[in-house]
Amino acid sequence: MKPTLLILAAGMASRYGSMKQIDGFGPNGETIIDYSIHDAIKAGFGKIGFIIREEFAENFKSIFEPKLKGKVETDYIFQSFDLKPFGIDKTIERAKPWGTAHAVLAARNQVHEPFCVINADDYYGYDAFEKMAKFLTTEATDSQYALVGYQIDKTLSDYGSVSRGVCEVDADGNMTEVNERTEVYFKEDDSVAYKDATGEHPLPNDKRVSMNFWGFTPAVFKQSEQMFRDFVEANENNPKAEFFIPLVADNLIKSGIANFKVIPTPSKWFGVTYKEDKPIVQKSISELVANGTYPENLWG
Repeated sequence: MKPTLLILAAGMASRYGSMKQIDGFGPNGETIIDYSIHDAIKAGFGKIGFIIREEFAENFKSIFEPKLKGKVETDYIFQSFDLKPFGIDKTIERAKPWGTAHAVLAARNQVHEPFCVINADDYYGYDAFEKMAKFLTTEATDSQYALVGYQIDKTLSDYGSVSRGVCEVDADGNMTEVNERTEVYFKEDDSVAYKDATGEHPLPNDKRVSMNFWGFTPAVFKQSEQMFRDFVEANENNPKAEFFIPLVADNLIKSGIANFKVIPTPSKWFGVTYKEDKPIVQKSISELVANGTYPENLWG
C-alpha cells in the first residue's frame, strides 16, 4: 500500500497578509506545495490529502486538480471549529482552529494507510520524501513513528533569529525530546547559537531540528483523540492555545506508547512566513531549476 502525504494548509497566513499556501514562487507560478507534491510522487506516495478549511476547497481544487489529474489521487480534508465529532458537546469561540495535531485528527476518517504530514509553506527537498516513503513502507508500526531531522544550519535565516524545535536523539536514533528554542541565529563566524533568559548558548551546526515533517500509521488517530479532548477541556478559556504535533509526540514518547525515529537529511530547508521572505524563496527555487533539480515547467 502506497503511503499518503497530508499537507497542512488550513492556516490563515495572517503574518503573510494573503494565502501564501497558493502564492506563486516558481518560474511559472508554481506554489511551494507543487514542489512538495512533485517530490512526493517521485518518491512513491500514492495519495495527496490537502487539510484545509472548507471555504478554501474550490480555490484549491481549481489550482491543483488540473495539474494532478492522472498523476496522483487527491483528497480534501476539512479542519473546522466543530468539536462534536470528537465527543465534545461545546461551542468554543476561537479566531482559528486548534492547531496542527487537531488538523491531523481531522483526517482520521479519510486516511487508512501509513502517512506523513508536512507544512504547506515549507520546502523540504526530495531526499526527505524519499527517506520518509521508505520508512513508511518498510519500518513504520503503531509504536514506531518518525520525523525528518534537518541540520540546524540548513534551516536558518541570514536576516535574523528564528524559532526551532531542537531534537535530542538517543543512541538508537530515536528522539527523546524536542526543545523549542525561540531565538536561534548564525554568529559572525557562521557557528550557531541560541539565546534564552540565561544568556547565549552554542549549538552544533549539524544539530537536528524538526521542521514539522512527521510520519505515522493511522493508529495515531486513536492515540491522540483523548489527548485532544483533555487539551480542549484544559484550554477552553484560552483562545490562542493550540494542540501541536510535538505535544502529541512528547506524550507518546513519555508514556512509552511510541518511539520517533529521527531520519537525518542533508537537504536545505526554506519556508515563507512574511511577505519579505518571498524574493528569497523565489531565488532558492530559481537556483534549483537552474541546477536541474526541477524542470522549468514543473507540470509541463
